Amino acid sequence: MESNLNRMINQTLRHPLSGQLSKYTNVMKGWQYRWFTVDAKTGYLSYYLCDSSAVGDDIAPSPHVLANTPRGQVQLAGAVVYPSDEDSRTFSIACASGDTVKLRASDARARQEWVDGLRAVVESHTQAMDISNSSPLPARELLAASDAMVAARQALFLTEQCNASLARAIENIDCASFSPTDPDLLLLKAISTASTQCLHQCLGLLQRHQEINQPPLEEVTPPSISLALQ
Repeated sequence: MESNLNRMINQTLRHPLSGQLSKYTNVMKGWQYRWFTVDAKTGYLSYYLCDSSAVGDDIAPSPHVLANTPRGQVQLAGAVVYPSDEDSRTFSIACASGDTVKLRASDARARQEWVDGLRAVVESHTQAMDISNSSPLPARELLAASDAMVAARQALFLTEQCNASLARAIENIDCASFSPTDPDLLLLKAISTASTQCLHQCLGLLQRHQEINQPPLEEVTPPSISLALQ
């Protein structure tokens, strides 16, 4: 019987499309349109700059990509892909490196297509990573360590959301006793941001330590696929 993973990859191969999503960059720049592709052979999600005049509510089927070189890439092995509770279009990728990529599709259906497709590639490459791992730890301890890393990445994402909510609350405060430039509030905001960045660095160190103590992964050879929004 065909597995759910193979079924998802085969389904995507029958409809080889490219995809456009909004990517959250930072507090200053907010959401930016990017053109995304997924390569199942390498397990990388790549994104490119695209002409902002060619995108909007009526998304062009092939907006102008400004460069052939990816603006950035995300390694999907060991990542966690999950929909956001804030709306029906947003989802995030918690990478094994500790970074989190926040994306937004055009609608709920498009989000589900991306989440399903990305999870299939994640599962494929995570299984390959587990098979090639020759760690002397017992299987139960390996599984516990893997679950702990996933839980830590999810907790860090929630921490980022709380930090962003705190920053917005301080910036929008409307109270006779306080103002957004109150020294105590500015200090609280700075400590929250610094603590979140410190947690990012700690999780990144743990991930790099884990990678150093693992042998190189054997090449995974499923066919290349690309995902897209309808």
